[in-house]
Amino acid sequence: MEGNDNTVYKESSGIRNWAEEDRPREKLLLKGSPALSDAELIAILIGSGVPGESAVDVAKAILKSASNNLNELGKLSVKDLMKFKGIGEAKAITIVAALELSKRRRVAEVMEKEKIAGSKDVFEYFHHLADLRNEEFWVMYLNRANKIITAQKISVGGIIGTVADTRIIFKNALDHFACGIILCHNHPSGNLTPSEEDKSLTKKIKQAGQLLDIGILDHLIISDAGYYSFADEGLL
Repeated sequence: MEGNDNTVYKESSGIRNWAEEDRPREKLLLKGSPALSDAELIAILIGSGVPGESAVDVAKAILKSASNNLNELGKLSVKDLMKFKGIGEAKAITIVAALELSKRRRVAEVMEKEKIAGSKDVFEYFHHLADLRNEEFWVMYLNRANKIITAQKISVGGIIGTVADTRIIFKNALDHFACGIILCHNHPSGNLTPSEEDKSLTKKIKQAGQLLDIGILDHLIISDAGYYSFADEGLL
């Protein structure tokens, strides 16, 4: 126990010697994590700055490159982050891992709900698609109570499109005894307006679902700008 106490004492003493802008850890201990800015939280992940710049300064530079937008920051790869002065592979991996955990937390919160109540729940679950630079098409499979059974990636495309095979979608639905499905894909361009192909595909899948008594509850298009719901817009 004495060894542990001494370790804590030495660490606290060291923190007190830091410049004010280098003390986000102390601030977190005293005021809690909500009191810290995005840059200060990232600075904790970075750990230390570079000559002439604090960890907070480095964090601010990283955020600035992402337009001070955490969603944009989440798109940066390890290689992207390593371009910043003082950010080596280990620090870059730490930042990427922390951002990935925040995405998974959003998914976990949706999974804990009794059922999918609307398009916002679906958006929270698939929010990670907004970070992608290519299109992906996913399907969420639900039971009769609208609780998630599973969600599966159906296809991966390029920057401007992807193809979804109706047969794969409904084979998965039958394999999981799903009563309803929700379609979702992203638009890397940021444009949330459904294309004619999006509308045609949705109609085709809806008609197939009617034959199998599997309801198409919604189709979401996701981008940095938010989401578009076919159900909310009365297109289903």
